[in-house]
Amino acid sequence: MKTNRIPCLALSLLLACAAHAAPDAPPAPAATLSLGPLFGDHAVLQRDKPVPIWGHAAPGASVTVSFHGRSATAVAGADGRWTARIGPFPATDTPADLTAAAQDTVVSHDVVVGDLWLCGGQSNMEFKVDDGGFTYHVNNSRAEIAASADPLIRQIQVEHAVATAPATEVKTSTWTLASPATVGKFTAVGYFFARDIHTAAGVPVGIVLSCWGGTAIESWMSDAARASTTIAAALDERWKKEKSEWPPERVTQYPADMAAWNKAEANATATHTKNPLRWPQPPATDSSPARPGGLFNAMIAPLQPAAIRGILWYQGEANVGHADEYAELFATMIRSWREGFGQGDLPFYFVQLANFGSPVEMVGRDWAKLRDAQAAVLALPETGMAVTIDIGDAANIHPRNKQEVGRRLALIARAKIYNITPEVSGPMYASATPEAGSIRVRFSHAGNEIEARDGPPLSVEVAGADRVFYPAVAEVEVDTIVASSPDVPSPVAVRYAWANAPTANLYSDDGLPVVPFRSDNW
Repeated sequence: MKTNRIPCLALSLLLACAAHAAPDAPPAPAATLSLGPLFGDHAVLQRDKPVPIWGHAAPGASVTVSFHGRSATAVAGADGRWTARIGPFPATDTPADLTAAAQDTVVSHDVVVGDLWLCGGQSNMEFKVDDGGFTYHVNNSRAEIAASADPLIRQIQVEHAVATAPATEVKTSTWTLASPATVGKFTAVGYFFARDIHTAAGVPVGIVLSCWGGTAIESWMSDAARASTTIAAALDERWKKEKSEWPPERVTQYPADMAAWNKAEANATATHTKNPLRWPQPPATDSSPARPGGLFNAMIAPLQPAAIRGILWYQGEANVGHADEYAELFATMIRSWREGFGQGDLPFYFVQLANFGSPVEMVGRDWAKLRDAQAAVLALPETGMAVTIDIGDAANIHPRNKQEVGRRLALIARAKIYNITPEVSGPMYASATPEAGSIRVRFSHAGNEIEARDGPPLSVEVAGADRVFYPAVAEVEVDTIVASSPDVPSPVAVRYAWANAPTANLYSDDGLPVVPFRSDNW
């Protein structure tokens, strides 16, 4: 069966027991008082906002939540679920107990108040600081782990699950404090972002990790959000076709194939060799992570309406084959998530895909188109994009320099939220003006000047009215570039780094890369 999806080792490692569906029916009402998993020992609560706290109790029970001298009361519904809103609280690294009391009492210890960031996406967000495997670890992972002792950086991870309707319950790990014993299992991008923000802002930082390798954006959208797009029918028809291409015997065989692969993978990890088995693609069923809406239902909906500071997103690789759909889907997802969390225009910062593919091939454009679609959502308020076109690995879809990815995301937050630094962005295309035999490009966010590193500007192309692009010679003139080609007497369009894996060497004077661009819309 052919597929546009990219199988990622991170997906397979976390599919150890195969994809499982979250129950669609609500659980039986709980007679025992409980707090939701986000509010367990070592939790980080969001500062400066009212904080919804929820859990279960006997139907009709009155539950009082107490924290730092304040309390709020809620009554459990017929399904046993209750939600109390408490606070707001200022940031504090002084730990306190969070207590819920009804006929019995539940206490969570060592709870602090700071900033809570939801980290979502696919395998490059799931990529750990060092998972102990043969391949997946960041640059200098041993040194990073050795220096990681910081109990005010904490992570909780949502377990993989799929549901056909929005769930109210979610399974998670416990809250984990960053330390040399634990940080190897933290999301690398999220951890390096959190480390930067904690150092700069001086507040506890919590990471809520909810992602799944190899998954497309439509899996992370609610059914209602997907249905509101102009391409809903096409998406539904594509999913119907995918399911029809899986014969029942292959669906039945999948658990055994996955078990065999996991056994071989464990042996390969232990012996520092490569797994000889081919990774078995999960079948297209309603319990598959590929099911449209399935991951939103199981892994995002139950987190709403948690009080959070913002969202970090690293995804897009699985949608490269349908880049023309991505801008609409991405913008719709952002708006719908914000609506679900009910905190206005929550900051939403994302990673533009890095260079990947043949570095000498300037014909392949699928990744360039996806990057273009990602950049389009910057039209939404309170969004920011970390450009990584210069720090990827053309031969590896999972580049290891996650430190710089986290830093570039943190630069956005430091400027937009924390007011620690001036607003920072790499130069972005503003306009292109034909001149005598050349074309001049102007930028926004260019700073004082643009620089080309290690030689003249590379990966620049120009085209005339015939719309045929040729490699161009380009020169930097202060904060503009001028491009020309002997094959194009009268250029009318220009592109930079607009390919799958271009060599990108243009930067602002503050060291951030020029955002890949094209002046045309051909």
